Amino acid sequence: MSVQSKSGFDLGPLTPAMREHLARDLSREERRVLLDHGTEPPFCGGLLDNKQAGVYACRLCALPLFRSATKFESGTGWPSFYEPFDAEHITELRDTSYGMERVEIRCKRCDGHLGHLFPDGPRPTGLRYCLNSASLQFVADGAPLPREAPSR
Repeated sequence: MSVQSKSGFDLGPLTPAMREHLARDLSREERRVLLDHGTEPPFCGGLLDNKQAGVYACRLCALPLFRSATKFESGTGWPSFYEPFDAEHITELRDTSYGMERVEIRCKRCDGHLGHLFPDGPRPTGLRYCLNSASLQFVADGAPLPREAPSR
């Protein structure tokens, strides 16, 4: 069954077989972050210093997650955004690991781990979506955004 977000993207969950098929192209680090809920070390992610205009999409299923216009320098060592591309593209879960209480964020379509959400971001939302570069792929302005998960 296909479920569309308000912005017109397929949010239907991937089957386990499709998820594993897409995961075949992931590096060891991307697998560790996206599938095993890992966190990359700060200040090492390849998209941290990216200043190009475009969209940051899920590395696994290509669902658009954040626009470059909402990216800001948080000083934390991870790409940070104050607003998602479409709120329906993100799942928020309570995370009490490591003796902290946080909000984990995952891709709505493939359930890949993206990072965490904190209430210390800039205006207008006051939110900081703190992402792992390993969970993202960058799509430059003008390049097409796939409406469905790639079949690779």
